[in-house]
Amino acid sequence: MSVLTHLHVALRARLAELRGDRGDSPVPTAVIIFGLVAVAMAVTAAALGAANDWMDNIPTHQDPVAD
Repeated sequence: MSVLTHLHVALRARLAELRGDRGDSPVPTAVIIFGLVAVAMAVTAAALGAANDWMDNIPTHQDPVAD
């Protein structure tokens, strides 16, 4: 088989693959990504709140008072 025939067959096979199923719509993917971002923001906010509460409960240093 000549190189030209081989390239022609390979190109036709590749174009046939590209005309096939193109996959899912980008809308459900965008909705899933938006949901994941919302959950990540909620978890981050909860962790930030817990860390701030923990930091607020640390007692402040006071110098000892001489008797």
